[in-house]
Amino acid sequence: MPRPDGRANNQLRPLALERRANPYAEGSCLIRMGGTLVHCTASVETGVPGFKKGTGEGWVTAEYAMLPRATLERTSRERAGPGGRTQEIQRLIGRSLRAAMKTMVFGEFTIRVDCDVLQADGGTRTAAITGGCVALADACAWLSQKTGQPSSFGRLVAEVSVGVIEGDVRLELA
Repeated sequence: MPRPDGRANNQLRPLALERRANPYAEGSCLIRMGGTLVHCTASVETGVPGFKKGTGEGWVTAEYAMLPRATLERTSRERAGPGGRTQEIQRLIGRSLRAAMKTMVFGEFTIRVDCDVLQADGGTRTAAITGGCVALADACAWLSQKTGQPSSFGRLVAEVSVGVIEGDVRLELA
C-alpha cells in the first residue's frame, strides 16, 4: 500500500538540521523531519542532582514539551507537570543523550536539553533525540572551552522509527 506522502517504504522524510538556532543557549538545533519541527536547546547549569554531588561528575537530562497547536487540534499545556507519556519521552531522550557522552567527568554541571515540538507530523521523539544530540555536542564544546577540560562528548546519536503497517515494513513513520 502506498504512503500518503508518496515515499517508498525504505525512504526517510526530508531532514534538515540548523545548528545554533538559538543564540542564547550553549547549544541548540532546529530539526525538521518532514512536517515535524522540533527546537532543541542545551543549557549548562551549575550543580547536579543530589545523587551526583561530590563525585566530580556532571549530569545530562532532557525535557520535552509539545506546543498547544503543534497538531491539527489544540492540546492543553501540561501545567500540573508532565503527564505519563511526556515523562516516558523525557526519560527516553535523557537516556539516549547520556549514551552519546564519552564520560560524565566534566565537573558538577548539569546539561539540560529542552526539546520543544513546534509542529508535529509524527516522529517527534526521534527528532528530539537527533536534534537534542546536536545541541548537546555544541554545549559540551562550549563547556570544554569554558573549563579547559577535554570535551566529554563521545558520539552522535540519532533515532529513526520503523513500523509494520498492513504487513509492510516502513522506515520512519509519519
